[in-house]
Amino acid sequence: MVGHGDNPVEARRQALQAELDKAKPTTERNRVGQFATPYPLAVEIARYVDAIAGSSLPEIHFADPALGTGSLYSAALAVFGPERRRRAVGIELDPAVGQVARDLWGDTGLEVVLGDFMRVVASPTAPASPNLILANPPYVRHHHLAVEDKERLQALIRRATGIEVNGLAGLYVYFLLLATAWMQGDGYAAWLIPSEFMDVNYGGALKRFLSDRVTLIRAHRFDPADVQFGDALVSSAVLVFRKAPPPEAHAVEFTFGGTFARPKACERVPLSRLRETRKWTAFPGHRENDRRPSSNGEGPTFGDYFRIRRGIATGSNKFFVLGRAEAGRRGFPVEYLRPILPSPRKLRTTVIESDETGYPLIDLQLCVIDCDLPEPVLEDRHPALWEYLQTADRLGVRDRYLVGKRSPWYKQEQREPAPFLCTYMGRGSQEERPFRFIWNQSRAIGTNLYLMLYPRSALAGMLRQHPERAADVFALLGSVSSHELRGEGRVYGGGLNKIEPSELARVSAELLVRRWPELRSGPRRQPNLFE
Repeated sequence: MVGHGDNPVEARRQALQAELDKAKPTTERNRVGQFATPYPLAVEIARYVDAIAGSSLPEIHFADPALGTGSLYSAALAVFGPERRRRAVGIELDPAVGQVARDLWGDTGLEVVLGDFMRVVASPTAPASPNLILANPPYVRHHHLAVEDKERLQALIRRATGIEVNGLAGLYVYFLLLATAWMQGDGYAAWLIPSEFMDVNYGGALKRFLSDRVTLIRAHRFDPADVQFGDALVSSAVLVFRKAPPPEAHAVEFTFGGTFARPKACERVPLSRLRETRKWTAFPGHRENDRRPSSNGEGPTFGDYFRIRRGIATGSNKFFVLGRAEAGRRGFPVEYLRPILPSPRKLRTTVIESDETGYPLIDLQLCVIDCDLPEPVLEDRHPALWEYLQTADRLGVRDRYLVGKRSPWYKQEQREPAPFLCTYMGRGSQEERPFRFIWNQSRAIGTNLYLMLYPRSALAGMLRQHPERAADVFALLGSVSSHELRGEGRVYGGGLNKIEPSELARVSAELLVRRWPELRSGPRRQPNLFE
């Protein structure tokens, strides 16, 4: 491995990087997606590109669209050598960080451009096109992008590539697409980006681009439990491709786990198969990879037998959700309180029985304020509840986005109690289950930390005729393997798994129809093209 013991500039860069990281709070770095590439990984990436490119890159015209302090440039300098470099440019938005890079690398011939890459490269004075891009773009999630910025970026990508980017895509998608349009034909690129695009619908445009527009050579996904950046909230992948249409019989090398240079698993996947695969995290197929979808979309799925919805988002659980006993002491009217389950972390059971009033028989009985009375009527009829709600302004509750959209602002989303629930997020790998199913016999609803499963079609009819079969349905839900659930869900940094309603709806329901074959003859749910 290329170290920095004999490279004083790289040693100094790492020291300065540590100072910069320490000076900026983790929350702010997560918001702007600012995480430096670890130097050992940068070197592994540069070495790999050098090996596959061979004589195709006799001269290097280097670019990094999100330079930072220059970890990837430092690695390229160490691997390719100064004698092959003809031109090098790095673009950096943060002036302080860019100045550090300029001070470090200015003597080596690196041109540091201070500015927004998306504006710099689209301007008439854009730097010359590179033939080598090594990049770790900002990990900025879509909700941190202003609406006008998102629309501007979508229009820019549309003009440059003809591609429509989903509004839920993160900033890194725009970076990759525009930088590839900017670079020279037959050039090589390596990108360290979040791996979430492999699983989600809003990653579809990027997946089609990688399988159709360029020659994707390798996709390495790091083990989600091994976060590449100690305080980032995402799991990461490295993509290496050449800017050239893929050969007809091309196969992509998918690797997983370990290090980029020494992965734990490897599989070559033909493009024809890749284009038909909804979730790329299914590759490589190996015992170390637990992301295997359970359904090919042809057999029965959960969506055929359950209507699945997220629980309610109150806008402020701390304000709107309180203990049942406390609500009673305060004199709140019971008709404007609904039983609600505690967070999954505080729910100790998976079978919830009910008391005579519909509240769950658990230690932590909670309720949520849900009132549709106009404010003058509420003030007149229920002064205790009215006085409590008046504290919302002082606490900043009414300034919150969800609360501000409601009328009246203390009326919640409407959900009926669901007989079955599934936790929305959790941790677990291999045989350890990341999600729990719950049999809810109470009138309690769930927050958005739960998915609520309402039986529909033939299953709903069967349970109306045979309510005693609910226990068997719950047992079958609990027998769905951890691999099936993780395969349909998505994973984030540190091994945190999440599953959305549309993803749970795709889990195979073969267990149900094997137990009750008559369910198979019921109407099938029509697939939602926009899920």
